[in-house]
Amino acid sequence: MTSVAETSRASRPGVRTLLTGRHSRWTAPLVIWLGSRVVSTALLVTMFVVATANGWDFASYRRDPSFFTFSGSWDASFYRTIAEHGYPRTLPTDGGGHVLPNPWAFLPVFPALVRAVMTVTGGSFWVAGVVVASLAGAGACVLLYRLVLAVGSSHQARWATALFAFGPTGFLLQVAYAESTVLLLLFGGLLALVRRRYWLVAVLGTVAAFTKPGVLALAVALAVHLVVRWIGWARSGREPGGFPWRDRVAIVVAGLVVAAAGLAWPVVAGAVTGRPDAYLATELSWWVGFVGRQHFAPLTPWFVMAGRWLGPLGIVLVVAVLAGALWFSRRRDVRALGPEVVGFTAAYALYLVAVFLPQQSLPRLLMPMAPLFGSDVFVRTRRRAVTWLLIGVGLQPVAVVLLWFLGYP
Repeated sequence: MTSVAETSRASRPGVRTLLTGRHSRWTAPLVIWLGSRVVSTALLVTMFVVATANGWDFASYRRDPSFFTFSGSWDASFYRTIAEHGYPRTLPTDGGGHVLPNPWAFLPVFPALVRAVMTVTGGSFWVAGVVVASLAGAGACVLLYRLVLAVGSSHQARWATALFAFGPTGFLLQVAYAESTVLLLLFGGLLALVRRRYWLVAVLGTVAAFTKPGVLALAVALAVHLVVRWIGWARSGREPGGFPWRDRVAIVVAGLVVAAAGLAWPVVAGAVTGRPDAYLATELSWWVGFVGRQHFAPLTPWFVMAGRWLGPLGIVLVVAVLAGALWFSRRRDVRALGPEVVGFTAAYALYLVAVFLPQQSLPRLLMPMAPLFGSDVFVRTRRRAVTWLLIGVGLQPVAVVLLWFLGYP
């Protein structure tokens, strides 16, 4: 006869069941997220304890050093200023009249959410910021899983989510940055696009536009989706109802709404401060330490940075990187992820090249391209996926030390 203990053990869902069973669309990504938080929290706690024990200085709230203030280092101080005091109406400048780094470089959704949690709980920015970021990180894992599942298989979805959550920048899913919040919105927007819920794409894209820059890539993904659907409808003999006008209108309107939202923040900054170039001048203030004072020209920042530090070799390196990215995007297994994912990631990569000065923040800014982890390059076989996972986990402590402790991501 079967004992009660054996029956109880048999009735309990094991980890494998949670990852592959009927409810895995929720349980699998949440189990992956939980495991990754154990790893990331252990690494951050270790760094905090070692630094505190040795009296090493770190970029946190030094009047109240704690693990939560350590998790609110670097750019989190600007989010705290916004959450507690809002945006300045006058831009800070140096003796020469040049704009200094200030909160206008950071968008309002994340600090607004943190402020709401602070108001409800009475807690500090440091604790509320970690709570909001961690919950958003869990949601981002769920939506990434479901996005890759919608365009691929459960194998691809599980491993893509694991590579994302356990990767070198995985710790950023729980620190007081806006990364996990915008990833939640972008992955949700892409999933809604794949499922043809265009009005939801417009809503999520608009909120994302006021969370982090780069949402114009989602508008491009909508345009790609429109072209692909139109061509497919035409090739099918223009079957009645195959591409209804309500869908065409919804796609176009959603794309215009997302594009307008993506371009709105510089207008808002200019209107509030009375200086039309407030946002651009603020962003360029962060360039000074790397390349000196520059006039912005699209598609030049990578070449400016590489030329400044590596000379002609740097220019060749940038060209090689761009050529490699183009080759990667044209791989059959990458294109198999669907026109929406490919269109978004390609447009987002172009955005980074067009406007971003590459420095230590680049790994963080590459996180929205995580759906590409579902390609065969990373997960074709279990052995390949495990190898990439081990590489990611091995690099995460390096990233915590170099980016979070010694430098800022």
